[in-house]
Amino acid sequence: MTAIDLRSAVISFRGPQSLVLAGALLLAGCATGPSTIFAPSPKPLPPEETGQYETVTGREPALVADLRAAPAPASPEISEGKNAAADEKRLRAQSYMRIGTSHFAASDASAHERALRQGQRVGADRVILYAESEQAGTELLAAYYVRFKLPFGATFRDLRTTERSEHGAAGGVAIGSVVDNSPASRANLLSGDIVLKCDDVAIVGRTDFQNLLRAKAGHPVTLTIVRNGETLQRVVRLGVLTSGS
Repeated sequence: MTAIDLRSAVISFRGPQSLVLAGALLLAGCATGPSTIFAPSPKPLPPEETGQYETVTGREPALVADLRAAPAPASPEISEGKNAAADEKRLRAQSYMRIGTSHFAASDASAHERALRQGQRVGADRVILYAESEQAGTELLAAYYVRFKLPFGATFRDLRTTERSEHGAAGGVAIGSVVDNSPASRANLLSGDIVLKCDDVAIVGRTDFQNLLRAKAGHPVTLTIVRNGETLQRVVRLGVLTSGS
């Protein structure tokens, strides 16, 4: 097999995996360490395949596509940052969630362009570049952000007929994937929880629950849930509804 054929095989093998939400989706935490998106090759890979991209565990492409507030831009906004932790805290308050990072050699003159291409490839809304080491010219880190449909931070669906019958409910929703560091996560909501009421008001279904969350944005709500046969209450402090959410 030629170097070109080998590179094509690696890329085509990797493609489908990036579109599948593995294990138990967001909460599975299967990956215990960083993984690159390229394999060794006799010849350099294309610019969009380099940069050692690492997906944030629990923010795989399928979930990002489901929860993003707006379609991916043609080109993400790119800027330079000074404090990655402070920037992430500030952006999270604006419903931006970091979905991945890339590492580049600071001496790489094309790092800016390659980070931008990687941002386009993963559908980032924003890309922020940082000097990762205090030693001059050591390494650059690129952080990729997407604005999510917060203030809730979890997917949910209508209850199935069997689920409504089991819980003796006319309606309700089942929680799917829960975004880490979101209002739903901080309230200890888990995938599989059955939500029957919001502030003691019975939930009709998915659309009704979505409307209730929008109406209550920026305020705490008390959800009545059923988990493993036990009825519980969870207080969710909803975030502020941002434009486009």
